[in-house]
Amino acid sequence: MSGPGPGPDRRRASGGRWRRVYGASPWHLAGLAACFAVAGYALTRVVGAGILMGFAVWFIGAIILHDLVMWPLYTAADGALRGRRRRPWLNHVRVPAALSLLLLLVWFPLILGGAEANYRTAAGLSTAPYLLRWLIVTLVLFAASGLLYAMRRRAAGRPDR
Repeated sequence: MSGPGPGPDRRRASGGRWRRVYGASPWHLAGLAACFAVAGYALTRVVGAGILMGFAVWFIGAIILHDLVMWPLYTAADGALRGRRRRPWLNHVRVPAALSLLLLLVWFPLILGGAEANYRTAAGLSTAPYLLRWLIVTLVLFAASGLLYAMRRRAAGRPDR
């Protein structure tokens, strides 16, 4: 005789029922609720700062720029790189490139020196070191990825072509 509570079969059946009704696991719903909570908090901060219209314009512009311009460009570039053959090194180029471009996208006013006056006023510092630091981070990302690729190739017993 088993102990109190539902057995594994009953728990599995109730999980299957949840998945049929909701379409995903309960963890998915919990994660989604957490994301909405963070977004709601951010929205209260934007409204509290009085920059709702500027934020809305930026957000809509970012959506348009990404969906209509950037996505087709990087999808085409990825398709051209991938081609028809299997390329085991592709992710070892794709991941550091994506991370480097993401850093550039987030910090480009400082990296390219476009925010020099504002940054100097706010922080009392120059934006000059940002370009070199971004280049170093990019170099380290590609070097680490190349090293990982070489280690994987060696472990697989296949010399590089």
